Amino acid sequence: MSDNAMTPDQVRRNSLKSGTIGAIVEWYEYTIYGTTAALVFGHLFFPNLPGAVGQIVALATFGVGFLARPVGAFVAGHLGDKIGRKSTLIMTFTIMTVATALIGFLPTYTTIGVAAPLLLCALRLAQGFAVGGEWGGAAIVAVENAPREKRGFFGSWPQTGVSAGLLLGTVMVSLSSWISGDAFDTWGWRVPFLFAIPLALIGMYIRLRATESPAFLAEKAKMEAELEHRKAPAVVLFRDYKKPLLIAIFARFAEAGNYYLFTTFVLSFVTTTLGAPRSYGLAASMVGAAANIIMIPIFGRLSDRIGRPKIFLIGATLIAVTAWPIFALVGTGQLWAVVAGVTLFMALGHAMVYAPLPALYCEMFPTAVRYTGISVGYQMASIILASFTPALAAAMVLWSNGSLWMVTVFAIATTLVAMVAVSFAPDRRHLELDEVALLPDSDATPNLTDSQRLRRSP
Repeated sequence: MSDNAMTPDQVRRNSLKSGTIGAIVEWYEYTIYGTTAALVFGHLFFPNLPGAVGQIVALATFGVGFLARPVGAFVAGHLGDKIGRKSTLIMTFTIMTVATALIGFLPTYTTIGVAAPLLLCALRLAQGFAVGGEWGGAAIVAVENAPREKRGFFGSWPQTGVSAGLLLGTVMVSLSSWISGDAFDTWGWRVPFLFAIPLALIGMYIRLRATESPAFLAEKAKMEAELEHRKAPAVVLFRDYKKPLLIAIFARFAEAGNYYLFTTFVLSFVTTTLGAPRSYGLAASMVGAAANIIMIPIFGRLSDRIGRPKIFLIGATLIAVTAWPIFALVGTGQLWAVVAGVTLFMALGHAMVYAPLPALYCEMFPTAVRYTGISVGYQMASIILASFTPALAAAMVLWSNGSLWMVTVFAIATTLVAMVAVSFAPDRRHLELDEVALLPDSDATPNLTDSQRLRRSP
């Protein structure tokens, strides 16, 4: 069936599947890096460093990928706003899969020496570049094709891709660890990376069936007719949309770093510092991710009813209030406590702040700069906060002689920053997306159209 012959419901379903399935595959690929970095990369790629230092450096390579995220956000944002969401998402998907597969074939330090960690970092940068453009596109194709009254619900589904990828990635690493046993450090760790290849074929098939949103097609035709296509979206974004961009950046402080604290860092802390079995951290990640997948659509739908900022602020309050009890549970090193702590964070606080973000972001930027705006905002927060959070947390534990009090204070402080930012976010769930327009840093002219807004730029 051609794109023109599809019904609106079919277009919505294909777009939703494209955003969700693509996000699952990409975040699976991203997750397995963080998991294996926490478990084995320290002694496989940095064997000459002392144990704790090597572990910190291995987790730092996890953060290296975040350095390329803003670059990917700018490139993909520009292409997505100028050429199309679909073709841009196919590009990011391909780059991510190739980089992940190559990591699976990468020789370790004992084979090729210092070239091994250098190549590892290069491939991690490629992963970061791809993810930098992936989230914004996946969020947009879901929200732009959604009915107005269900934008929060539709936008929340690609959000489940992060935890679904975490769950699938953790299951694969656990299965590979069980199958390979003592050989996990030799070849078992490679299996999850190579498994990305068949997963990517499925994801690519689904993504190719998606269509561009009517909002983008209408905006593209309008811009071409008015010769506005020569303006770079990033120029207009930084000139005219500073306030929503700042809100988008700081809103993520509630979940960006905290997510990696309770997945990547906790896995490393439980295994390395507490000396608990590797299975404890893996079990907590899997149960927490499953709970997160269930709760995100629920809170996304709730945001359609009570508003995106309100549901976000409730979730952020929960994160701040429960941070100390959760870390106290993790610090016991007992299986039930570690699982309970991670699950509590993922099912409530994180799910509540993460679910409304796609709709909240899309409702702050007009169509012509939407891909650039939400991608840059989302990924700038990643490099500011999330990038080296696992390594920073590991260093905090080292400085505090194994205590988690510094990590707890860090989690609460960043969440409070996000709450302040979102308190300034508008609630536009009752507006159509083509009605969303802003004067520079102002809501004074809500009826200004996207093309009119851009024409005000010289």
